[in-house]
Amino acid sequence: MDRKRVVDEPARPHHIPRRHRKVGSMKIGIIGAGNIGGNLARRLTALGHEVSIANSRGPQTLSALTEETGATAVNASEAARGAQVVVVTVPLKAVPDLPAGLIDGAADGVAVIDTGNYYPQQRDGRIAAIEDGKPESRWTEEQIGHPVIKAFNGTYAQDILSNGLPKGTPGRQALPVAGDDAAAKRVVRDLIDELGFDTVDAGGLDESWRQQPGTPVYGHQGDVETVRKALAEASPERTAEWRA
Repeated sequence: MDRKRVVDEPARPHHIPRRHRKVGSMKIGIIGAGNIGGNLARRLTALGHEVSIANSRGPQTLSALTEETGATAVNASEAARGAQVVVVTVPLKAVPDLPAGLIDGAADGVAVIDTGNYYPQQRDGRIAAIEDGKPESRWTEEQIGHPVIKAFNGTYAQDILSNGLPKGTPGRQALPVAGDDAAAKRVVRDLIDELGFDTVDAGGLDESWRQQPGTPVYGHQGDVETVRKALAEASPERTAEWRA
């Protein structure tokens, strides 16, 4: 696998039987219905969570996904309403255009997941602050006005559907998770565990460059120990492919 591919690649159709949770179901808002957002909606509804999902084109364009999953299509301004977890999974160039006060109606203590990556040559154009060294998720956090947890950014969309395994399975795939809010990070790590993946605490958001495109962990499908090693080997210097 080429870990330098753009990770939100098309995913094969995949049927997942729904399993309703009797305890601990959360209200989750997903902003962005690309392959990562769509596959998270598939898995999270199958686990019995109450999922609302939005895209830039309006709820009417999400009828196939909502019919498949049971998620509720909403406008982006409504996706976070009452949510305990909000997933922001849109191109970085679109982040400044998200509705103002996007997270204002969320539940107290909401955990906001940023799955985004900066692709200056391939998609996003030049973002000066990131070119000058600001971590991508720190920039996103500033745009939306709420702390974020960086997760799923280097995860292939298909992995979300097909690679989850029970806790304790040898070789279980691990995902790095970075962020400053310990409580929100715990919520995100627990949710990822429920999806079938181990996690590695990648530090605070200022350390989240260790999982950006071009780093050893980006696109990694290894277990906890190999992900830890990959994070430790990361360099803050962007290679030419990932600079504007």
